[in-house]
Amino acid sequence: MGKQNQCNGGKEGDIETGHTPAAAALYPNMAENPSFRWAFIRKVYSIILIQLLLTVAVASAFIFVRPISVFLFAGTPVSWAVLILIIIAPLITMFPMFYFQERHPINVFLLGLFTIFMACSIGLACATKSGKVVLEAAVLTIAVVVAITLYTFWAAKRGYDFNFLGPFLTAAILILLIYWAIQIFFPLGKIGQTIYGFLGSIIFSGFILYDTDNLIKRYTYDQYISAAIALYLDIINLFTSILSIFSGMDS
Repeated sequence: MGKQNQCNGGKEGDIETGHTPAAAALYPNMAENPSFRWAFIRKVYSIILIQLLLTVAVASAFIFVRPISVFLFAGTPVSWAVLILIIIAPLITMFPMFYFQERHPINVFLLGLFTIFMACSIGLACATKSGKVVLEAAVLTIAVVVAITLYTFWAAKRGYDFNFLGPFLTAAILILLIYWAIQIFFPLGKIGQTIYGFLGSIIFSGFILYDTDNLIKRYTYDQYISAAIALYLDIINLFTSILSIFSGMDS
């Protein structure tokens, strides 16, 4: 009995002191308790899942409810105003959302509002594409996200660290924005669209790797909104990039 109590006391002491057994750690030399980190990770992925389901629902409405697309592309002043609002609304919402990211419950309200606006933007993009292209892009996006996520957890367990990707990804996204701006003034048609899609797919795959690594190691427990936004935007941008590839290749 004494030995059993001693063993149980040792486990409780490990949890209280934050000492992590090597077998249970998400990465080598993990100082925090893995159960707390796993709870945080599950919370973030639950938020992302809700965001993605909401995005799919809204985008499906844009695709399958014909009067919506007819109204948006009617070319009237009202439809143009709605289109502009759909495009700029996520950017407007993002600033207060980051400012109040750790203030509950306003952070949850702003996150929901941001997700709805982003879902409308995705629905707008999908409404101009064929159903086959949208389905292919969605399936490939799911496959890539799952593969990169599993690889990142596997790599973190073995001591790999991807924090060094931050500066390179920042530079890459600036290059992608410049390329996009050039396309506005000197469009290359479907070839340029396909090239943009390939570049975006590589860059945002790197962001999923980078942000998942941060989710495992660096985000604090109060930053669940920031972590959810980062990964949600990575997934959405990867989807739109893949959508550009298939759209550019679609005859």
